[in-house]
Formats: sequence, C-alpha cells, structure tokens
Amino acid sequence: MDTCKRCFILSLVFFMVFFEDLGTNVHGFQGEEQIETTVEDFLDHSPHFTTTQGMYDVEEVGDDDDDWQMVQAKGNQFVVNGQPFYVNGFNTYWLMVFAADQSTRGKVSELFQQASSVGLTVCRTWAFNDGQWRALQKSPSVYDEEVFKALDFVVSEAKKYKIRLILSLVNNWDAYGGKAQYVKWGNASGLNLTSDDEFFSHPTLRSYYKSHVKAVLNRVNTFTNITYKNDPTIFAWELMNEPRCTSDPSGDTLQSWIAEMAAYVKSLDAKHMVEIGLEGFYGPSAPARTQFNPNSYATQVGTDFIRNHQALGVDFASVHIYADSWISPTISDAHLEFTKSWMEAHIEDAEKYLGMPVIFSEFGVSRKDPGYNSSYRDTLISTVYKTLLNSTKKGGSGAGSLLWQLFPDGTDYMDDGYAIVLGKSPSTSNLISLHSTRVAIFNSRCSWKCRWGCRKKNSLETFLYHDDL
Repeated sequence: MDTCKRCFILSLVFFMVFFEDLGTNVHGFQGEEQIETTVEDFLDHSPHFTTTQGMYDVEEVGDDDDDWQMVQAKGNQFVVNGQPFYVNGFNTYWLMVFAADQSTRGKVSELFQQASSVGLTVCRTWAFNDGQWRALQKSPSVYDEEVFKALDFVVSEAKKYKIRLILSLVNNWDAYGGKAQYVKWGNASGLNLTSDDEFFSHPTLRSYYKSHVKAVLNRVNTFTNITYKNDPTIFAWELMNEPRCTSDPSGDTLQSWIAEMAAYVKSLDAKHMVEIGLEGFYGPSAPARTQFNPNSYATQVGTDFIRNHQALGVDFASVHIYADSWISPTISDAHLEFTKSWMEAHIEDAEKYLGMPVIFSEFGVSRKDPGYNSSYRDTLISTVYKTLLNSTKKGGSGAGSLLWQLFPDGTDYMDDGYAIVLGKSPSTSNLISLHSTRVAIFNSRCSWKCRWGCRKKNSLETFLYHDDL
C-alpha cells in the first residue's frame, strides 16, 4: 500500500476514534441529506482495518514475505521497511510448553489472535526450558525434538498473526531451569561449583550456554523451513531473563559475560537485534543515577544499566518496572510516581549515553497486592503509555513497552497475579487498543518516504497527544 495513502487513512481513522471517545458522532453530508457515519462503519468497509468489540486495530496489508522484513535499530528508533517501528507488545512466557501438548496448543493461537485484535505487535517468550518437566534442553546440548517442534509452532503461528517475538535464551531464576540448572549440570560432570553465579564465570558453563544459543539460532523451523537466524518473525534475541550476579556487586563478572555472549550471538547471526534482558538497575559506573533505583539493594546485584548496554553487539536497552515488588506491595500513588521517573531516567540515558532505543519489556501490577483494583491497573498502564508518547513525539528513545502478561481464557491456573485476560478486562483492552492505534499512526505517518504530513506539524498532533487515556 502506498505509504502516503496509508498515512492519510491512519490519520482519518484517528480523527474518528478521537471524536467517538468524546461521545461525538462523525457526520458527512450528501446533498440535503445528513448521513451519520460511525467509526465502525468506516472501519468495517475499509480493507485495511477491522473492529473487534469496539476496539480498532490496524491490519498488516498483504501476506507477501517482501513486506515481512527484519526490524533493526537505527539511532534511537526501531525501523522496518524504511519506517519507524514503535512497539506495543506483551509477555506470555509459557507458549512453548503449551504448544508441546496438543490439548493446550490451541491456546497459543487463541492468544495471538486476541493480541492481534488489539493491535499488539511484539511478544516476549521463553526459548528455554532446561532440565525440567517438558524440558527443551534435557541436558547440555541434548534436546527433546517434540518440544523444539513446539517452539517451531510458536514462531510460525506468531507470523500468521503478524506478531514478532523476542526470544529469551536462559533464566536468571530457577523457573524453567535457569542458571541453577547449568550449575547442576556442571557439578554432575565433575566440576566443584558452589554458587549459581558461577554460571557467568566458569568456562564450561559458558560453553554450555553458547551451545544452546547455537542450537536455537541454527534451528530450521519444521513448519516454515526457515532457519531461526533468518526469520524476520524474531524481533530480537534476549541473552537472559533478568540477569543478576550478586556475588560480584562491582559488575565486572556480569559485564564480561554480556560482552562475550552478545559478540557470540552476533557472530552467528548478524541480522537480528540483541538485548540483554536487564531490569534496569543503575550500578557503580553511574553513581549519580543510583538515586533512581527503587531501593539500596538494587545497586548490589551486579548489574549496571549504562555500562552493560555499552557492550558491543547490544542493539537496544531493556528495563522492567515492578514498583509493587521493589518498593512495597501495598498500592499507592508513590508507585505511579516511581514508574514515571524510572522511565524518564532510562529514556534520557538511552538518548544521552547509549544512542539506542529502550523497551520497557516487563511492567504490570499484581491482583494479589493490598489495595489492588482494576482501575489502578488501568492507571498504571496509562502512565506507561503516556510517558512513552511524550518521548515519541520528541523523537526520543522511548521505543515501546511489553505488558506482563497476557493470557487467553481458561489458563487461570498459570496466573501469577499479573495476568490480563482481554475478554474479562474491557477497560484495559480499550486502553491497549487505543495505544496501539496511536503507535500505528506514528509508524505510518512518520515514514521517511512520506511526502506530506511529516514535513510540518498539523492538527493531528492534537489528537495524538490528547489526554484521554
């Protein structure tokens, strides 16, 4: 579809969405007869948009693989097909395990369909399960082919719904094996390891991890026949979920591991982006920034946001937001204030020191928190989205966010308290959908190929930043 034509349609759609939000009908005139046109009427008759339960989502036009290209980082933005790619996405970590069982595989498709219906474009999920029930990697470099085929299914199914994947390669925590399982494997082979943090430093464990990386990146998908390292469906590789190395608060041990592994991933796959998976805590290299940490302990976990992301091979920054875990479990306005200042600090640093995009790759609030209610959750989500839009309108590094986490119906037994089921959360669904629409407009109207609206500010600015979240 012609870029400028798409810009026009997206702009027109947003005008209509905005007026509907205000409770105003959009009217057209034909001769003496007044014709009332709703947003649904327009969208339902457009070949490029659909409506779902009053939520508006932009469809990818065409199924041509030429339109499905790698996303890259360029300066402080993501780009694809010559256009910016701002992210509105989500986490669902257990997709591979569900796909490994035919009785639950359909939930993967259901989730992607629901996420697509509200315009979500990136999903973060695990490409690991080490030595556990339904393990992908049963022992070092020994894989369960049926579970690998389940991961193949997740990747192929994501593409059907035009959703890209951030695939995480190992866990810092014990769930799904994690670094503790690598240490167990090392000890079983005759090593004398006494700390889980030796995952980062012992050469044998580093070699185990590299072998896993190589196995995943070189995997040929049994559904698409595309090698993972050549598949644009994969948005990025994540080195580790929430790495910490508390045994070395200087940060040197983790920095060495990040530098080696980022370079190794790039040696196998120069096409895809790489990110670390950090929570975003400031460390010794930036003492003036530690004031933004949620607590004093955060400076002692061996991570260092700015220094870590300066490692060669790292393409964008990752940050998590959990005021209820880091500050206090009881809901308060202080959590919202922290969220805003935490985000603004990392966006500033990504611009000033790193020159790269930053994704807030986990954020949410638990229903188990004292004082929780769905209105507060919506307010938290709105705070994240508004802070990102403030960056976007200035061309800043705030490149997107990923909710923790999205679930389909019937998976409550997996819920850690943070799950969002769209069908049971209409107000939250509408918030997500509205933000997706705004993001889609930015992604189209700001195309560097566009010959008109991007050269000057216009009245659309009013609607993009109208405070109706």
